[in-house]
Amino acid sequence: MAYDKFNILKTSAVPLPIENVDTDQIIPARFLKATERKGFGDNLFRDWRYNSDDSPKQDFILNNPIYSGKILVGGKNFGSGSSREHAAWAIYDYGFRCVVSSFFADIFRNNCLNIGVLPVQVSPEFLDRIFQSIEADPNTLFEVNLPDQSITILSTGEQELFDINDYKKENLLNGFDDIDYLLNIKEDIREFAKSRPL
Repeated sequence: MAYDKFNILKTSAVPLPIENVDTDQIIPARFLKATERKGFGDNLFRDWRYNSDDSPKQDFILNNPIYSGKILVGGKNFGSGSSREHAAWAIYDYGFRCVVSSFFADIFRNNCLNIGVLPVQVSPEFLDRIFQSIEADPNTLFEVNLPDQSITILSTGEQELFDINDYKKENLLNGFDDIDYLLNIKEDIREFAKSRPL
């Protein structure tokens, strides 16, 4: 498997109510030299998390111990900017399995889906309710149900459905990337090839 299977995620969330977060803010360009997916989480939001002397910035949300969980909740237009896949790698490597926003940049959304991070796009109104719930109680639990394509604020029962491409959904449920998917159907491919004229 390319990554852990995604089915139902029940966890608290980390709020980042900032609009137009771009991929250079998610993972600065100077950290793109590595070709493996490991280690990028250390530099997730690097310039927002750390001072120039590498000391943590106390006012940044990831440095606040009251917030934790496997869901990152961002503002509108999350993941804009360059197409670097490393931004999705950094989010996954840090420990997030889901990003929630009211709008995602298309390339960022696809990069997330390819490596095991579920981008959940909700209405602006529901996004506000999520932020309000976390502000009222940082330990608020959310349930992201991929089979049902729903996200629920468990403390209130408020729920919204989200869209996802059927192929990407199946891959997430199985922990497949595109190569894993092809390997999984290799016998079907062989049979199809045999049926074709030479």
